[in-house]
Amino acid sequence: MQRKKISEKTKSQIRQLAKNRCGYCLSQQEYVWDILEIDHIFPLAKGGKDDEENLWLICSTCNSAKYNKTEVFDFKTQQKVPLFNPRQQNWHEHFQWSKDGTKMKGKTAIGRVTVLALDLNKPRFIKVRKNWITAGWHPPKD
Repeated sequence: MQRKKISEKTKSQIRQLAKNRCGYCLSQQEYVWDILEIDHIFPLAKGGKDDEENLWLICSTCNSAKYNKTEVFDFKTQQKVPLFNPRQQNWHEHFQWSKDGTKMKGKTAIGRVTVLALDLNKPRFIKVRKNWITAGWHPPKD
């Protein structure tokens, strides 16, 4: 199957809708080294489409960890649970920041499995978030 090129207009619309930050870890474009990527929420390899409704902004670290995952086993519920969908779901319903703002915590099964599957509390992430907090850049203000 020929992969359809995503138009610059669509990319721009997604960046704007995503507030120019990763849909998972909320890293803001202006504070990360790499250009945030357009991600297929439901991977092409699993039958996902190039339609705008299946696209969102993601940092390269989250994208590498997500790869082609769509669901993960949740040990608390003992069931497979879908990963967070940043296009269809509200981040604040599924996640919260720790009191010091450095760690992401899952409030729901979807939040829990996403934090674990994408390894959103890597020591490097925590260190960077501490620096962002000191600079007044974190957590993002909605």
